[in-house]
Amino acid sequence: MTSPGSTGFDVAALRAQFPSLASGIAHFDGPGGTQTPRPVADAITATLTGPLSNRGRGAASEVNAESAVAAFRQAYADLLGVPARGIVHGRSATQLTFDFSRAIAKRWRPGDEVVVSRLDHDANVRPWVRAAEATGAVVRWIDIDPATAEIDPASVEAAITERTRLVAVTAASNLLGTKPSVRTIADAAHAVGALVYVDGVHYTAHQFVDVPALGADLFVCSPYKFLGPHCGVLAADPELLETLHPDKLVPSTDVVPERFELGTLPYEILAGATAAVDFLAGIAPGGGATRRERLRASLHAVDEHELRLRGLLEDGLAALGADVVVHSRAADRTPTLLVTLPGRKTWDAYEFLLGRDVLAPAGSFYAYEPFRRLNLDDEHALRLGLAPYNDDTEVARVLDGLAAFLAR
Repeated sequence: MTSPGSTGFDVAALRAQFPSLASGIAHFDGPGGTQTPRPVADAITATLTGPLSNRGRGAASEVNAESAVAAFRQAYADLLGVPARGIVHGRSATQLTFDFSRAIAKRWRPGDEVVVSRLDHDANVRPWVRAAEATGAVVRWIDIDPATAEIDPASVEAAITERTRLVAVTAASNLLGTKPSVRTIADAAHAVGALVYVDGVHYTAHQFVDVPALGADLFVCSPYKFLGPHCGVLAADPELLETLHPDKLVPSTDVVPERFELGTLPYEILAGATAAVDFLAGIAPGGGATRRERLRASLHAVDEHELRLRGLLEDGLAALGADVVVHSRAADRTPTLLVTLPGRKTWDAYEFLLGRDVLAPAGSFYAYEPFRRLNLDDEHALRLGLAPYNDDTEVARVLDGLAAFLAR
């Protein structure tokens, strides 16, 4: 296993905090959802077993609920770099994007334009396409170059016009790992007065996030992609949220950000999501006085660790020769590799690896547009995604497994 060193944390000690890793499975499915450390599960259990009631200021059970909400908002404010009043909880990033697409589209008129990207997960494409269809807005596309797995700059320039009302783009592709220049796209959108909605689901799992620096007006992520429970989080300037009016029940509050959170909040999930941020902040020793400073140090250490492992993985795949094609080629990308095996089915490779307790899923992973744009011969592709708890031994296991599959 990796030992303490240049990565800034002890991977063996980190792994010991994940009960599920005792199963012996080598997990390369992090882009679909990470394993959960014990402190996150403990926070969920402690909140559920209470005392716990609906929010209030009277009984201890009411105060516990109120505290869970406040702690969640502050934790994600620290993680994402926005005010706590700009943090919205949702069941998932997909649900949040659909909800916000409907609220934002109330101001669109026929002939307005909405820009989406062929690099994106469908959760940051279809909600905007459907909203455009409902309002008579025109959908314009930012394209990618399959040869480089990067966004085509000329298509950005062509797609954004004076009629653009919103640009939706990913900060990192869940399929290819590509990290486009969000700030460049955002600057072009803001120059014509358009909003920028950024899918940060894959990005937040691997990078220190600064929403304002990215140029994102609205930014969405999913804690279960970075060691937390299943839910979604949206971050925005509270002043922007004040201008948006979702459909809601008559007696429910109109206060921001609560006006976007329909129904009673899952306090135990909020507590688990908060614990995930605290866990991330504690990965690297030291790091600073504030939680945001500690997050910066820890996520830098995680990035170094994951990129080192990605290098080992890429070298091993290259050694397998022409039997393996790696489609993740962008200059700036996460530790996620999309792989096909010419003449073989990646689904068969997925099943073969499962027999060795190596989980490397095959599919298109809801990245409908980029997967089609790659024009692959196979209906699936193998995705090898790294997480903070992966180590050198696991990289060797997946490479050995692929070599054995190809040698059959």
